[in-house]
Amino acid sequence: MASHNSPDISTKTPSRTDWELWHARRLASVTSPTGNLALVETRWQTGDKEITLEEALDGQPETVTVTKQERHDFDGKVLARGVRLWDSNSEGIQSFETIEAYPFDPAWIFEGTFIPHPESRAVPFEYVRETPGHRNLAVPGEIKVSIQAVEYTLDAFDDEGTLLLVFADSTNGTETYPAGRFLVLPKEENSDRVIIDFNRAYVPPCGFSIAYNCPLPPPQNRLKVPVRAGEKNPIFRNSYEIH
Repeated sequence: MASHNSPDISTKTPSRTDWELWHARRLASVTSPTGNLALVETRWQTGDKEITLEEALDGQPETVTVTKQERHDFDGKVLARGVRLWDSNSEGIQSFETIEAYPFDPAWIFEGTFIPHPESRAVPFEYVRETPGHRNLAVPGEIKVSIQAVEYTLDAFDDEGTLLLVFADSTNGTETYPAGRFLVLPKEENSDRVIIDFNRAYVPPCGFSIAYNCPLPPPQNRLKVPVRAGEKNPIFRNSYEIH
């Protein structure tokens, strides 16, 4: 994936000031020329004929840029190739107002323990725009954490070197994005310590453009408590709906 637009990763205990800076950077990142709101199309190659950047740009306005895209399986084998079209003047960017979020609350910062697997384990994840079926994603280890006196073993997958947690809780669909939220987990080098700061939980890319296809939280990542921290939903003007 590597399109989560979640700017900074730090293993220090976050403060309110850190969160305010993170939130400001997050707002800037989703509206950037290749941010989540700029993605207007993902076009996958069919057959053996490669989609060239020149072909993809043909007939597009000057505000559109094109990048190559690949889909990989668990072992890194390329399953599909394609292109993504980004419009720095997209309707989504023009209509975007903000990302509604809960106030910073240090009570939602936890310290977990990362237990590595001898080899990355293939864990099945269903996807927003792929039903039925799933994709196996590489999970380098499990994360043990106690959240409000409940013990969890969470699976965060390796997103091009980033440990990314896809989780759900009872606020989804009422207060927060229906399909769940994402959270980057900073891990200390040469340590099993993992900071789980739900204040930095964020709306996945598919909440900004239907040209994304995001993984859904697996059963083990569905929390029993309402997580009232982090982002809720993107807010748009003029009744705009993503498309």
